[in-house]
Amino acid sequence: MIFARILIYLSMATAAVFILSGYGYQWGIWELGTGFMLLRYSAYTAIGLTVISIPAIWFYWGKGFRATSYVVISLILMGSATGTALYWQQQARSVPPIHDITTDLENPPDFVAMVRLREDAPNPPEYAGEETAAAQREAYAHIEPLYIQRDLQEVMDEAVLLVISRGWDLVAINRNEGRIEATEKLAWFGFKDDVVLRFTETDRGTRVDMRSKSRIGGSDVGVNAKRIDRFLRDLERSAG
Repeated sequence: MIFARILIYLSMATAAVFILSGYGYQWGIWELGTGFMLLRYSAYTAIGLTVISIPAIWFYWGKGFRATSYVVISLILMGSATGTALYWQQQARSVPPIHDITTDLENPPDFVAMVRLREDAPNPPEYAGEETAAAQREAYAHIEPLYIQRDLQEVMDEAVLLVISRGWDLVAINRNEGRIEATEKLAWFGFKDDVVLRFTETDRGTRVDMRSKSRIGGSDVGVNAKRIDRFLRDLERSAG
């Protein structure tokens, strides 16, 4: 019983540190390096406690509801933290270490209104360059422009509605230049990724180009590509 109680206390403390590693940075309690350190070591601890909890369930099974429930709760908490950590580790390894994704690699949409908001960001607003473009071609060949057979302004209206429905911060709408700029604040660590949408009239209809770039970090673990892919698919459904 004492071991089971210690196990659940350690598991609860580890789960709290795991969760607060990101929110502590987002709330300004500690620096990003501290947040990553807490995340890393709490993940290691979670893996260890998960390994301990599995045989502990077998040992305590049938020896009292309270002790058994302590161990089961510990396994659920630590298994969840372990699964989350392993998932993001696998994601990071499966994608190239880039953070700037666009549907137009030859002429990426430019950030304009967003430039002032990125002044202090480690990643500059300018496109990352040919090395990033080559990595995107290999990893995200499906990221390409969207063509919609509707009036440009109507397509822009649908895009604005999608931006708002997603809870993104709408930074600028320039109808004369066919440009929308917005920011998505991610949960947990509160990282901000910026988006620019460019709309142009072509003989195939309204062409929609999209670029998504992280303000911080060398790798986006695939988040920007997923954001573009999901947004354009939703726009095609709503405006197509």
